[in-house]
Amino acid sequence: MHLLRVGYALDGDDSCIADARHHAAAFLDRASDDQHLPVSARARDLTQLVVSELVTNTRKYAPGPVLLELRVTARTVEISVWDSDPKIPAARATDPSRIGQHGLEIVKAVAEDFEVRREPVGKRITARIALADGPGHL
Repeated sequence: MHLLRVGYALDGDDSCIADARHHAAAFLDRASDDQHLPVSARARDLTQLVVSELVTNTRKYAPGPVLLELRVTARTVEISVWDSDPKIPAARATDPSRIGQHGLEIVKAVAEDFEVRREPVGKRITARIALADGPGHL
């Protein structure tokens, strides 16, 4: 059950990446203040990282608008980014000499859950981050 949910249509310019991070931080503040949910510093940092990586990839590879949706349950924050490009991204093989193009690998490494789904138009990428630190989290 989602306790809190917001959506944002982001402009297609480069400022939308910073705007998306700002929206994510404000959303987690609201979840903590209004819903009294434990939002760890780690969850805040990882949420902003995932938002930044997903929105950056959308800006880089998909023309048109970007939709960001944030949802929170009692234990996770769910980040969904929709774009108009139907091409499903794939994490590339590990290559320490490659410069850049590690965003999807990073998101998959830090997310509790990750999925990509084709939509009638475009695709939606969703990642879930634990709100509270627990065993195995630094």
